[in-house]
Amino acid sequence: MPPPLAIPVGLNPTAIGVEAAWWLEAARRAEDAGFETVWMWDHFISRGRLEDPLLACWPMLTAAAVSTGRIKVGSFVANNVNLHPAVLANMVGTLAALAPGRVELGIGIGGHPAEHEAYGMDFPPARGRAERLEESLAVLRALFGGGPVDYEGRYYRLRDARAFPVPHPQPRIVVAGMRPAGARLAARLGDAWTCFDDAFDALHPVFLSEIERVGRRPEDVPIVVGIEAGRVRQPLETLTAQWAEAGAAELVIHDVPPHDLDRVLGLL
Repeated sequence: MPPPLAIPVGLNPTAIGVEAAWWLEAARRAEDAGFETVWMWDHFISRGRLEDPLLACWPMLTAAAVSTGRIKVGSFVANNVNLHPAVLANMVGTLAALAPGRVELGIGIGGHPAEHEAYGMDFPPARGRAERLEESLAVLRALFGGGPVDYEGRYYRLRDARAFPVPHPQPRIVVAGMRPAGARLAARLGDAWTCFDDAFDALHPVFLSEIERVGRRPEDVPIVVGIEAGRVRQPLETLTAQWAEAGAAELVIHDVPPHDLDRVLGLL
């Protein structure tokens, strides 16, 4: 048996330019290999070459949930401005009914204007997207509690609203923040914070300062660090030990392409 890892590791197979069957098989293999979570990018249109096919997050996570028995499934991360939070709550609750306790909701302000232009959707400035996310977190948590929910915000308004099925337990909400404002928002309102490894050193002090300011404890908001698959070249035993010492609680090996899947699965 390999030695235990210092912190859990999740796998995020690419959703761009792949078949649904390949992605689903990658999720099954991640479970067999011992990964903690299988994550999926949540956008409508590819980055880079916009004509590249892109799988939809929530149908694929649902397929993964019913095709596995242990591994968690989650969005890495949902683009908040793509869906009304009440609609998202209903989708996540339905998924959680199929896999109780195995659903993670990663969510961020969104940062892919090309899909908004293509689909004719508004793409507010960063500050407006952050304000929307803050309201969305309140709506999601209220609806996850069962309702009825009345909510009067600047961007979202609910009257006697419910979102069934009500998830038990409630999914963890992992707030993405790749800038200081996002790290502070996660510290205030997230169940966890996620950022990529190349932003961690700059943002970690900001995050910890906000944690202290609002009277939370660092262990109340664990840190999930994403690392591009191509940069993971050392044994996961070593990598997880290094990141645990730096303050991370989990790692996500991000954007794993088909040609690199065998190698990454073999790291665990």
